[in-house]
Amino acid sequence: MALIIIVAVLALLAGLAANRFLRPKLLSEDDDTGMAVKDLVGPLLTLTVLPLAFVLVTANGSYGKAEVASRGEAKAVDQLVDAAEYAPAAQRAEIQADAVCYARAVRTQEWPAMADGNGSAAPSVWSTDFRRVFREVEGKPVFGMLVAADNKRSEEREERLTQATAGIPGAILWFLLATLVITVMALGIRLPRRNNRGQIITLVVITALLTTTLCIIRDVDRPFGGIINIEPTAVTEIDRQGNRRNA
Repeated sequence: MALIIIVAVLALLAGLAANRFLRPKLLSEDDDTGMAVKDLVGPLLTLTVLPLAFVLVTANGSYGKAEVASRGEAKAVDQLVDAAEYAPAAQRAEIQADAVCYARAVRTQEWPAMADGNGSAAPSVWSTDFRRVFREVEGKPVFGMLVAADNKRSEEREERLTQATAGIPGAILWFLLATLVITVMALGIRLPRRNNRGQIITLVVITALLTTTLCIIRDVDRPFGGIINIEPTAVTEIDRQGNRRNA
C-alpha cells in the first residue's frame, strides 16, 4: 500500500513538473498537428476509472465471501457442540473440548497467518480428533448429526482459506497503478500555467481519490490483513461459550 501512495505522489509531482517545464514543447494549439494531448485526457481518465471500479467490485465480492465463510464456520462448530449434547457423556465432553480448542487455534494461530494468505496446521489437529471421537459413536443416531456439522465446518474453513489468498493477480494491480500514473501526469500537463491554484487542488483531490481506491482494492483483496480486515468475532464467541460451559 505504501508503494501505491509513493508512486501516485511521484506521478503527481512529475505531472506538475511537466506542466511547468515541458508543456510548451508537448502541446501545440495548431490544428495541423492532429489530435492533441487534451483530446486524449478524457478517454484516458475513463480507462483508469472503469477498471478501478470493476476490480473494486470483484475484490469486494471476495471480501464478502470470506466474511460469510468465517461466520458459517463458527456456526458449524456451534452446531457440532449442540449435536454433541446427544452423545454419551464421555464423547460429549471430548467433542465440546475439541471444539473450544479448534476455535482457539483458528483465532490465535490461523487468523494471524491468513494476513499473509497462509493457513495453519493447528486447527487440523483438533478436527482430526473430532473424527476419532465420531468413530466411537458410529451407528448411533447422533453420528449423522456430528458428521454433517463437521463436513459443513470443513467446507467453510476451506472457503475461508481460499478467500484469504489474494484473488486479483499482481499484473492487474500493476496495470491499474500504471494507468493511474499516466492519467495523473497527463492531467498535470494540461493544467493552466497561471492562475491554476483551483486546478491544482482539483488534481490533488483526483489523485487522492484514485490512489485511495487502488489502496482499498489491495486491502479488501486481503480480507484478513490490513486496515479493512475481518475480525474473528464469531469464532471467538465459540471460545467464550466453551469457557462459560466449563466454568
